[in-house]
Amino acid sequence: MNGRQRIITALEMKQPDCVPLYIHGINEAPIIGIGQHLTGGLPEPKDFRRMDDHDKLKLVDTLFLIHEHYDIDGITTFETGHETFVDKNHVKDGFGVVYRLSEHGIPVPVGHPVQTRNAWKNYTPPVPTAADLGLLYLAVDRFKGTKASFWLMRGIFVRSWRLMGMTNLMMNMVADPEFVHEVARMMLAYNLAQLDLLVEAGLDVLVVEDDIASTKGPLISPLHFKTFVNHYNRQIVDKAHKKGLKVVRHSDGNLWPLMDIILDTGYDGINPLEPQAGMHLKKMKAACGDKICLLGNIDCVDLLPSGTPAQVEAAVIQAIADGGAGGGLIICSSNSLHPGVDPQNCIAMFQAVRRHGWYGQKKDAS
Repeated sequence: MNGRQRIITALEMKQPDCVPLYIHGINEAPIIGIGQHLTGGLPEPKDFRRMDDHDKLKLVDTLFLIHEHYDIDGITTFETGHETFVDKNHVKDGFGVVYRLSEHGIPVPVGHPVQTRNAWKNYTPPVPTAADLGLLYLAVDRFKGTKASFWLMRGIFVRSWRLMGMTNLMMNMVADPEFVHEVARMMLAYNLAQLDLLVEAGLDVLVVEDDIASTKGPLISPLHFKTFVNHYNRQIVDKAHKKGLKVVRHSDGNLWPLMDIILDTGYDGINPLEPQAGMHLKKMKAACGDKICLLGNIDCVDLLPSGTPAQVEAAVIQAIADGGAGGGLIICSSNSLHPGVDPQNCIAMFQAVRRHGWYGQKKDAS
């Protein structure tokens, strides 16, 4: 099987030839840290937005090279080039949300343009364009169907709170629920329109990336989740399925209070299964491993930053033992490969999956 076939088979709750390997997300520093074993001329680690065109192309090529060399089965893509600089430390996206750039990972939303009904009345949303999908087009052209193409689509909760502000959104779920619904409907329309473009571009797997929980539990009640979030995300899932895509639900945190709702929505997979939040792979496999594909959950908080390659290999072996029986498992980290991970541990994870993940004849990692 090639990588795309493995991913699709696992998402269909069937057993591929080996456990698929996937990188849900990876920052600039680990791309460079891993990539230096494969190629030269790499840029200094810094935010992609601050690189010149030459360094951006080199970084993307290195990302693709990592997927080729380590036989990673799926490639994650997302919007690039849709932000403009406000000043040297801040960028603004097409929705008007302002982000503060960080040396330690993704930018932090700090400016929320629609906090009042008056601001909402004067707000004009963006329109998705094919130009937003540049990374997906490059990946589809590079891998030509040999690896599954994933797209990270921000879900309704994340899009809404970034526009309105987290506290403001939650307060309006009680004070002005129709305001929240109006914003959600606008975000749904944007995502559905983008979905049409993604299908035309050759997408295989849609990831509804909608973080909704902390390590202790959901940020909102199950009722509010059903009413203001899942009602809309479900429509994205339904349309994606009608278009022939597989759909993965992404959220960090403790999702146990929401799992029945998530399962009922019809997602094909769930990630990243954060162990610090009680989303242990063995427990997940027993509870719902026959209903939804599990993507995770190699610890990126402690193990990948501070462990040893031998410990990483042992964790991969344990994950396969806990979740691999009968298929329905895709190995990835418990969130992104962020700037704090040790590149050698990432490589150890990649190699361990190939060394120990075969359902049939065992093969050695290259």
